[in-house]
Amino acid sequence: MSDYVIVTDSTADLPGQIFAELGVEVVPMEFMVGNQTCQHYADAREMSFEEFYTRVKAGEKVSTTQINYYTYETVFSPILERGQDILYICFSSGLSGTYQASCMAAGELMEKYPGRKIVSIDSLCASVGEGLLVYLAALQKKAGMGFEEMEKWVLDHRLKVRHWFVVDDLDHLRQGGRISAAQAILGTALGVKPLLSVDTEGKLVSAAKLRGTKKILDTFCQKMETEADKSELQTVIVGHAANLEMAEKLKDTLLERGLIRDAIIADIGPIIGAHVGAGMFALVFMSDQDLA
Repeated sequence: MSDYVIVTDSTADLPGQIFAELGVEVVPMEFMVGNQTCQHYADAREMSFEEFYTRVKAGEKVSTTQINYYTYETVFSPILERGQDILYICFSSGLSGTYQASCMAAGELMEKYPGRKIVSIDSLCASVGEGLLVYLAALQKKAGMGFEEMEKWVLDHRLKVRHWFVVDDLDHLRQGGRISAAQAILGTALGVKPLLSVDTEGKLVSAAKLRGTKKILDTFCQKMETEADKSELQTVIVGHAANLEMAEKLKDTLLERGLIRDAIIADIGPIIGAHVGAGMFALVFMSDQDLA
């Protein structure tokens, strides 16, 4: 059994202490707010979540950049020098060029460190969905799963992750070209929130339009009831972009209805937040069936 490290990128929105406890290393990603450029680490060391979303709400322009070779080299090289292999669970190729960049970096670094192995896996997941896949994989590793078995496990389970997101800031969707200006104005006026998901290609898709907190909570619960793996109660992840109140309300509702064992509440970081704006919240869980 080879000695290896699970690595992911900072779009996997999990609390930094969970990564640390499970021995997962994280590749930072770059974002810009106004004229300021920062790297997003899991511990938000260069800009807090609070500052980021305060500036987003104030209307500052935000953007992101995919990971470059130098960043991969900085994170991967110390692991390889320790004589460990790398299993990298990467942000969805349907939303970024990160996976392709990681494969190129892996090829170059394996030439530099002969005998070492780097496998990059396209998670086909985003944000807390990617985080859930990494979290469960890390638990399997902690229980003793080897490299080859882990690679197969991740490939077998990536399409079993279910993502459900509600976006609050329709103007961010308009800026990203996902809805028209007229739809954004009308939706805001009517209080309509789009329900989004992730498809089999790892791309964001619109699933429904919801109005009112009760309807939103009922819809999330219905998704758990009809899609979740029912072999045992799960620990799910509830993510939020500066919307802790709604995240806690969703967690409490799921617990009250007996649909989950527990929920990890996670901040949605600046990389995803740059594209969805403040207010978004999400529920991710595992199904026993692949997405079709």
